[in-house]
Amino acid sequence: MTAPIRARRLACLTPLALAAAALLAPAAAFAQTTGDVNIALIASKSGPLEPYAKQTLVGFHMGLDYATGGTMMVNGRKLVVIEKDDQGKPDVGKSLLAAAYADDKVDIAVGPTASPVALAMLPVAEEYKKILLVEPAVADSITGDKWNKYIFRTGRNSSQDAIANAVALDKPGTTLITLAQDNAFGKDGVKAFKEAVKKAKVAHEEYLPAATSDFTAAAQRIIAKVKDLPGRKIIWIIWAGGNPFKIADMDLKRHGIEIATGGNILPAMTAYKQFPGMEGGLYYYFGIPKNPVNEWLVANHYTKYKAPPDFFTAGGMSAAIAVVEALKKTKGDTNTNKLITAMEGMSFQTPKGRMTFRKEDHQALQDMYHFKIKVDPAFAWGVPELVREIKAEEMQVPIRNKR
Repeated sequence: MTAPIRARRLACLTPLALAAAALLAPAAAFAQTTGDVNIALIASKSGPLEPYAKQTLVGFHMGLDYATGGTMMVNGRKLVVIEKDDQGKPDVGKSLLAAAYADDKVDIAVGPTASPVALAMLPVAEEYKKILLVEPAVADSITGDKWNKYIFRTGRNSSQDAIANAVALDKPGTTLITLAQDNAFGKDGVKAFKEAVKKAKVAHEEYLPAATSDFTAAAQRIIAKVKDLPGRKIIWIIWAGGNPFKIADMDLKRHGIEIATGGNILPAMTAYKQFPGMEGGLYYYFGIPKNPVNEWLVANHYTKYKAPPDFFTAGGMSAAIAVVEALKKTKGDTNTNKLITAMEGMSFQTPKGRMTFRKEDHQALQDMYHFKIKVDPAFAWGVPELVREIKAEEMQVPIRNKR
């Protein structure tokens, strides 16, 4: 219909018809600035990733407290968090998100913990035309080929992990073997790592079920593949939950095979004490970032929990700050289109320093850290000492969506 024809038809409408047409207009056209701001926080509160989820929940609530100055209000609107447990199951996460949007009338959803759950949830956000802020699920495909415009992510992605680890391990004459979980997290992580490696050679990829506890067969396959190769030989482990370091019990040292991995939660890093000098790429460790947000988090976490904040605590806090900063930019308006406009390209301060939502895929660009493990008797875990801060602008994280 041409513009003149549309204008003539509108001119013929009665005032009553015009009023009816206005009532039928999409809800997105109107400001949404009254009442509570409802936020769904979906995480694996039960299941193998429970420790990660609990940290995310703690960090998110602390982040809201920090970003609102303790008021839990933005522009006169109260922030209400509705927690849900996806149990680490994609079908559960999908149904919970649909219920959050449809029944709980949430304005924004945050989560989940696991990448397979996140991938199941992405189409739900698109169907309901509501924002899903992904934290901490990692798979590249979340902001890659499975992405839609309602998806933002504060958590790091597989490529950011891979680039940071490649900084530590990609050396000429080195042979690399990957050991990963046979799921989206593991496969996307290995794919990104192989793309990031330019000097070393990736000789073998080993994928195992996420619940694996016996690594004997995998170790035997790896040893057979690389034992006679010259130079340095390193197994790079990408794993969530469990204890993949049991593979080191298979006498890898006798064949000159080393272990390497990225950062993790503090309980998992107790195993790192077996590997002094081990290097890798790290998302967060409470003692590394030097900025006011991290100082607040560390001090207040010690006060409340008598322990330092952990890996995913920082992520939860970052997600909360992003939500509050977006609402501040829209002056408390939860209209989805206005939130998307506000968040695209938005920079905000986190415990890691500045993050920026890249406009093209809504991935938060952020600094990462090259570390080396030091054994300190004062700590129950292997302490990751900073070798070098890897700045966001030098990482060249690929854009993988089809926008």
